[in-house]
Amino acid sequence: QVQLVESGGGSVQAGGSLRLSCAASRYRHCMGWFRQAPGKERDGVAVIGGDGRTTYADSVEGRFTISRDSAKNTLYLQMNSLKPEDTAMYYCAADSRVWGGDCTISPQGFRDWGQGTQVTVSS
Repeated sequence: QVQLVESGGGSVQAGGSLRLSCAASRYRHCMGWFRQAPGKERDGVAVIGGDGRTTYADSVEGRFTISRDSAKNTLYLQMNSLKPEDTAMYYCAADSRVWGGDCTISPQGFRDWGQGTQVTVSS
């Protein structure tokens, strides 16, 4: 298993920016960010493979950027132009592979999860 610890959440006004970080205990090929608002299902936000390929949800494309520092086993999510509908608990996740293959943006494709960090965007 991989231990994942998120940080960087907080409260911001609409149009503002936040940067989330996720420290992983070991390397995994696919890592991603997911979010869950109260009363809603957990949805994929962005995923990245060890080769740097990324996939974004339509709702965040052009506003959010996922990146990783594999040497530090750290995952990032830069969130710009935040909207009230981005308000949610944000989770970092990692799959079980150490190499190869496509990375799904579906939560079902990920095995290990962090505890989450809250992001609140006010209008």
